[in-house]
Amino acid sequence: MAPHELRRPFKRAAISDQQKRRELALLRQAQSRRDSQHHARCVASSILSLHQTPETPQSPPEPLPAPESQLDAVEVERERGEEESRDFDARRASKLKGAEARQWFSRQLMLPEWMVDVPPRLTQDWYVFARPAGQRCFVVSSGGTTISRLRNGFLLHHFPSSLPSGARRKEFRFFWLNSKLEETGAFDPPSQYHRYRFSVVPIYNCDHTGLHAAYAGETPFMKDGLLFYNKHAHYQAGLTPLALVWKDESCSQYVLDTDGKGQVPAQQQVVLELQEDGKLSTSDDPPVIFGCLDQELRQKSGLQSGSLLRFSVSEVGMRYADGKLEATDMQFIGKVNRARAFADSYSKVLFQYTARHSPLKIDFLVQSLSSSGDEDDETTTETTDVEMVIIMALRTLPFSDMEPSVSTFASHHHAIAHRNSHQYCLSDLDYF
Repeated sequence: MAPHELRRPFKRAAISDQQKRRELALLRQAQSRRDSQHHARCVASSILSLHQTPETPQSPPEPLPAPESQLDAVEVERERGEEESRDFDARRASKLKGAEARQWFSRQLMLPEWMVDVPPRLTQDWYVFARPAGQRCFVVSSGGTTISRLRNGFLLHHFPSSLPSGARRKEFRFFWLNSKLEETGAFDPPSQYHRYRFSVVPIYNCDHTGLHAAYAGETPFMKDGLLFYNKHAHYQAGLTPLALVWKDESCSQYVLDTDGKGQVPAQQQVVLELQEDGKLSTSDDPPVIFGCLDQELRQKSGLQSGSLLRFSVSEVGMRYADGKLEATDMQFIGKVNRARAFADSYSKVLFQYTARHSPLKIDFLVQSLSSSGDEDDETTTETTDVEMVIIMALRTLPFSDMEPSVSTFASHHHAIAHRNSHQYCLSDLDYF
């Protein structure tokens, strides 16, 4: 059987659009490593000021990815200017309140793209781990307090914890080793000075052994797919192709999106943002345009620029060529819940489309590992024996580059909150 038009053979000469963006993202982060560390410290200090007044700021979008795999001098200068602007907005964070504060914080999370094409060099360049089901949130411990916020920027919890700088009772200077995390008591049961228990997720090299462990291994939490992390990636705010979500029915209850009643709709649904000119765009930067609403419908429905709108897509309503959108046939359903912060990303729309028509199966991933040609050298990543194993130092810096700042300590965590069990499951961590 010939491969589906959305699926290329494992060994291919042309690289996918997603792969081009991965290469560009790695190039761009090399330009902004120091700036991102400074920005993270600004975010942490802003949270403290923000909690004393109501909420937090709004930062501009991440720089636009170029279609080429190289940045010219003009592009580099533009990105430097945007880095400075982003740091400035972080310093203004404590002055924002309410919706503006939530919007700013919603843009501080690193959001993975959905895997629509298997990356090359999976074994050499990628980690894999099970993705816990639950509420994704952004956790910052700094200045003696710990705060968590949901993806949409809403404050979830404000509490003392045993995370570094998360409680005033202790001082911590080292946080990049799993054993040190265990020593802090972050894994301990809830107590007066440690209200929520933190647990961690095992990370594996993405070889045959690691992929099988993440995909089929037992976990103390419910899985919601797999997450793939590029070993060279830094933690950066916004959507990134250096982290990828993948699901199938064996490792997730929700491969296809569900409606408000928890049912899978007969037709795929997408959420898009309405622009001033009536165009309907994704949350990508730059956005992908799916269509346009005429002015009469916008006025009749009272739709404003920036509104998030839901559409249904007919079975033959999307046409793609080389993974790029050519045409769509959509029907307007209505506005989405106001608590939602973003439109769908292009990779999510494409993943949902392929999941309905020609899913990217686990067999494709396994065969991609074999095609890398380095299986004789594959090794497994051992994990420390704690309740779950933390994902540490995804920036893959030498330890000499990860020395903690004596004067400023801020730890950022991407966590999954389990309210009923008073537990946070750490799935990302970056240390500054």
